[in-house]
Order: sequence, then C-alpha cells, then structure tokens
Amino acid sequence: MAEGYLKAFLSGKAEVHSAGVENHAINENAIKIMKGDGIDISQNESNHVSEFEQIDFDFIITVCDHAHETCPSFFSNEAVRIHKNFFDPSTIKDKEKLIFEFEKCRNEIKKFCQEFSLEYF
Repeated sequence: MAEGYLKAFLSGKAEVHSAGVENHAINENAIKIMKGDGIDISQNESNHVSEFEQIDFDFIITVCDHAHETCPSFFSNEAVRIHKNFFDPSTIKDKEKLIFEFEKCRNEIKKFCQEFSLEYF
C-alpha cells in the first residue's frame, strides 16, 4: 500500500521501489481497499530486499518491525532511514472486522506517505 501511495504522491519527483524481507503475494484485500481510494496495486510484485542491494537509496522506509530489524544488514549506505510500524490486518479472520482494519491501515499509510512526501519533496 505504501508503494502505491508513494508512487502516486512522488510521481515525477522520485523513483520508488518496494521490497520485503520475505516474498508474499499481493493481498487481495489490499488491492480492493486501495482500488477504493483510486490506487491500483494489482500489478505490483513482491520483491525481495536482496534484489536492491546494489542501489544507493536516499531513503529507506520500513513499515513493519520485522523489516526494521532486518534491513540494516542489507543496506550499508548513508540513506535516511525512516521506520513506522503499521498493524498488518491480513491476519484477521472476521470478514467485517477485516475490511474495517484494512481501511484503517490504508488510511494510516496514506497519511504517513502524504506527510513524508511533503516533508522531503
């Protein structure tokens, strides 16, 4: 979700890459929730962080504690590192609560990405 918003907010200003410390399929609920806000992430891919080891990033943003703890071993450059842990709603089993939590997470990520874009670009 963060990749989708950052690409939208930083279009023409920055190149955005997204990766994780584990590869996962893009969650169908995330695709639906983002589409509801006009952002299509259905073609996004799950890349492993090791695919980007040779890039000297200006910013490294981690959006979960596990990535925050793991990423320093992958990147050694002087990038500005920003961490914000977001609750992962994909673990919720109750369908009504699941949609609510995905929307809540989406809105928190959107706000974070807007603030990042305004502060740094």
